[in-house]
Amino acid sequence: MSKSITDKVIVVTGGSGVLCSEMAMYLASKGAKIALLGRTFSKLESVTKKIKSKGGQAVSIATDVLDKEGLLKARKEIHNTLGTCDILINGAGGNHPNATTGNTRFGEEEVPGKGFFDLDHVAVNKVLDVNFMGTFLPSQIFGKDMLGKQGCSIINISSMSAYSPMTKVMGYSAAKAAVSNFTEWMAVHFASVEIRVNAIAPGFFLTEQNRALLTNKDGNLTERGNTIINQTPMRKFGKPEDLLGTLEWLCSDASSFVTGVVVPVDGGFNAFSGV
Repeated sequence: MSKSITDKVIVVTGGSGVLCSEMAMYLASKGAKIALLGRTFSKLESVTKKIKSKGGQAVSIATDVLDKEGLLKARKEIHNTLGTCDILINGAGGNHPNATTGNTRFGEEEVPGKGFFDLDHVAVNKVLDVNFMGTFLPSQIFGKDMLGKQGCSIINISSMSAYSPMTKVMGYSAAKAAVSNFTEWMAVHFASVEIRVNAIAPGFFLTEQNRALLTNKDGNLTERGNTIINQTPMRKFGKPEDLLGTLEWLCSDASSFVTGVVVPVDGGFNAFSGV
């Protein structure tokens, strides 16, 4: 076990998602106490039961990362069951179909109702909210727990689209760019009290949110899926476990002098110019 993670209280938002549930179970196996936050209790509880079945400690708390009062209640419950937060993983996020264009470039064949001028501003705002405000609010609330303690950090989840915006997903790209920028801002702001703030930028992982965009029903890649693989030097999609080494490093004292970085875990996608 990593001694610098053992007994740490780690709060994971979006805790029932494909990537974050894997993170939570891994950190629990290293001796951390896990608080899983998300909107659907039954999904969270499924992960919590897996953690407990292997001797780990975890609690499930249903709340919305955009509900400040709900987050404050969750914080109180975590204090009563596990203790104060040492590490926060801001994993809640996502996209919305009505904030996504149907074509990659203006002038290409239009998908009815899915052009740039058709984008629903309410849906775009929801994407900005869940990704950026859904990182800001938990950081504001659980960051207070870290004051005056050692070995505390915040880890945000960014995206490849934060470096260069991906076509179609305008709102999501803008939101994740904001998350990366906010990561750097917080790193500087909290450096004097030794709260480290970093982010992981996953490359392309098959999740429930993107599976239909990247694969056909027969399992073959879509045109977009093929474009991604051709742009990824390692020529494959990532698996959730590919994030765990970087996660453990950022959580542990091994990265005690690292703050304000966004680490790509992407099979070389961000390094490849396409030529």
